[in-house]
Amino acid sequence: MENQKQQQALDTATFLRVRKWYLLALATIALTIIVAQILIQQHLNLQLNDSRVINVAGRQRAFSQKLVKEALLLRTTNSDIEEIKKIQNDLKQTLFVWKTSHNGLQNGNDSIGLPKEENRTILTLFEDLNPHHEAMVHAAEIILSDSSIDYSLSPKYEDQLSVLLANEGDFLVKMDAIVNEYDALSKEKLQKLKLKEYLLLALSLLILLLEVVFIFRPLSIQIRETISKLIQSQIESDNTASEIKRLFEEKQRSLQQLQELNFVIDNAALFASIRKNGTVVFISKKFLNLLGISKVQLNSPLSEILTDDEGQQQYLREMVTSKRKNIRNEEIEIRTKAGTHLWLDMSIIPMHQSSLEQSVLILCSDITERKKNQLKIEELTKQNYEERMQQKQLQASQIVEGQEEERKRIAKDIHDGIGQMLTALKFNIESINLNQKEKTKEKIAYLKTLASDLIKGVRTATFNLTPPELEDHGIFPALQKMTVELSKLTGKNILFENKTEENIRFDSLAETNIYRVTQEAVNNAIKYSDANYILVTINYVDGLLSVVIDDDGKGFDPSVLDKVAKKDSEGGMGVFFMKERISYINGRLFINSIPDEGTRVTINYNVGEPVMENSK
Repeated sequence: MENQKQQQALDTATFLRVRKWYLLALATIALTIIVAQILIQQHLNLQLNDSRVINVAGRQRAFSQKLVKEALLLRTTNSDIEEIKKIQNDLKQTLFVWKTSHNGLQNGNDSIGLPKEENRTILTLFEDLNPHHEAMVHAAEIILSDSSIDYSLSPKYEDQLSVLLANEGDFLVKMDAIVNEYDALSKEKLQKLKLKEYLLLALSLLILLLEVVFIFRPLSIQIRETISKLIQSQIESDNTASEIKRLFEEKQRSLQQLQELNFVIDNAALFASIRKNGTVVFISKKFLNLLGISKVQLNSPLSEILTDDEGQQQYLREMVTSKRKNIRNEEIEIRTKAGTHLWLDMSIIPMHQSSLEQSVLILCSDITERKKNQLKIEELTKQNYEERMQQKQLQASQIVEGQEEERKRIAKDIHDGIGQMLTALKFNIESINLNQKEKTKEKIAYLKTLASDLIKGVRTATFNLTPPELEDHGIFPALQKMTVELSKLTGKNILFENKTEENIRFDSLAETNIYRVTQEAVNNAIKYSDANYILVTINYVDGLLSVVIDDDGKGFDPSVLDKVAKKDSEGGMGVFFMKERISYINGRLFINSIPDEGTRVTINYNVGEPVMENSK
């Protein structure tokens, strides 16, 4: 009750007082800010006007000099009518702007943004300046009205030019005085604004100081005292709540233990208590529901309650009545009286009572679903194993078939190329007749050419089988050698680009498979893509070896890759064996193609720890 009264006092007295003073302080500060902004805006407007006036006044000096200069130019022209007209127009324009600005500085002019002058000092200076200005204007107008072609011979021109020159110096001096007066007035206005700003700043700081002294300090003292009382009340409430919570938790624990015991015995567990002869003393409700029995007579044998199969009953009787000192666990399958088959994980726990008569506790778990799932898993595992075996057999047969096709291709190359050249060599040697020297020379020359072609064919076949560069120097020189040789043999532009700085050696199995897949990709581009330009690029960055084969051939639709035969029509690995080789070394193969735009084959291999080797 006391806390509520204190809270009510805090709500009504303190916050009402704070709100009143805060509103007053904020209103005062807002008023000072508004007044300051009004003063600043007024000064800015005046400053803009003053800047414009000073700019125009300063420009008058330049226009007076420009007026005299253009008048002098009329005397220097060589009777060129066009030049005289141009200078007259410039002089007329200068005179107009000069007169307009001079009049606007005194009487105001909205078109050039000049206000009417109200300062008596400046007006007095203008009264002193006006005779010189009027004399110069009059002289310039007389010069413009003179129609002479050669001004240097005109007495009227010379007289008026003398007037301009005589009044120009006085005009400049007095115009300087006016500009200086404008500048002094502008500075005076700025000083007044600064003084007003300082006064407003002092007033704002004074308001803030009074707010701290009369609002924040008393309020902080009152809030600190209130918080202290609330903390003390909170401590007392927490102690009382802790004691109540402790008593409540003890009561809840006792009630929960009783509920858990009853639940485990009757509902939560498949539980039964039997005598040493196997008759039932107690069986839980959940056990009966699992067996599909609504009610059971006590003193009935447990084996007859669990199943109606005689063989299972005999086994259960022997299991529960045998004398054991240790706990026995069994997984048994039973057929209930309702005709369902269940798997039970049964724990038989011997209990020795004070009467020295042994009893037995039976705890069971229903593992029927687990057994069913286990059988399904075994069946799926067997099926998966058989499918993998079939797939392995299919892959093995395809690999053997690919090897046979490769052998046929090698045999065909040797028979059609090397074999035919050897046969021709044999026939030409046998047909040599030493008596016919001219024909013998021709045949010997032909035999030399044939022998060179034979050596070239043997080298090509040997290179296609096992390039020596791959074993001796690694994948980089081997791929470079392959592109050079294929470019010579096919006449196509086959280029090699190595983006690595050093020669790196990898696992020999990985190098061999990467080389073969690259070789197959290049051969496919030559045979099937009708490509004229093939680029093989190799790069090694952050443990990743990448080989990219680009061609400008006719390309194909990638969606039909899976429908294509797994080996090429003329032998070789084909797409299937390319993927198998890269998969064998835990690499990845990507094939991207666009019809009529070419194909890109990318090989990625995660190297791990390569061996650095200096290039020789």
